[in-house]
Amino acid sequence: MRIVEVYSHLNGKEHILVHKPKLWTEIENVIAGVNAANCRTKISKEKRKKKHGKLYRPIALNRAFKKQLQKLGWHEDRVSYWVTTDSELIVKTMTLSADQQKAEILAAGKTPIGSYNQTDFVKNRVHIEVQFGKYSFVAYDLFVKHVAFFVGRKIDVGIEILPMKELQNLMSSGVAYYEGELYNLLRQGRSSPAVPLVVIGIAP
Repeated sequence: MRIVEVYSHLNGKEHILVHKPKLWTEIENVIAGVNAANCRTKISKEKRKKKHGKLYRPIALNRAFKKQLQKLGWHEDRVSYWVTTDSELIVKTMTLSADQQKAEILAAGKTPIGSYNQTDFVKNRVHIEVQFGKYSFVAYDLFVKHVAFFVGRKIDVGIEILPMKELQNLMSSGVAYYEGELYNLLRQGRSSPAVPLVVIGIAP
C-alpha cells in the first residue's frame, strides 16, 4: 500500500521526525509492505457496490497490518484509570497515576470505578490505530484512546491510519475515510484533541 496524505496535528509528525526518525521510516515500510491485492476478496451484496467486483475486506487489511507491526516489536498496551461521579474530582485526579487516582477518590468519600483503554500497537511512546471500521470508531480513537494514552503518560504521539476515499469506495458502506475524518478533526479547532497526532491516508 502507499501513503497518499499525511496531516500533522500539534506537530505530531515533526516530533517523530526529530526524536524518532527511524520509527517514521519503519511506519512507511510497514504500509508499503501490506499487499492490498491479497485483501480484495469480499463479494458485496450491495447493489451500488457490485459494479466494483470484489471489495477490500477490512478484517484482512487489519490482519496484514498486525502481522507487519508485531514483527517489528509493536505490542499491545493499556492505560488504566479510575472514574467517579464528581466532575471536579475527575479533573483533579486525571493526570495522577491509577493508584493515586483511586486513593484521592476514596479520600473524598466517593466510589472509584476502574476503567481502561487498550490498544494493539505501541512502541517507543508512539501509539498506532489502524482503522478500517465505522465512523464512530475513528472519533473514539481520536478523542478518547489517543488522549487517554497521552494523559496517562504512555505516549508522546498518536497515529491514526485511515483509507483514502478512493480505497473506501472499494469497501463496504459505512467505513470512515481520511478526507471526511480530517474535516471532522479540523472542525474541532487547532488545539483539540489536546494530543499530538499524525493522521495518515492510505490507498492501494
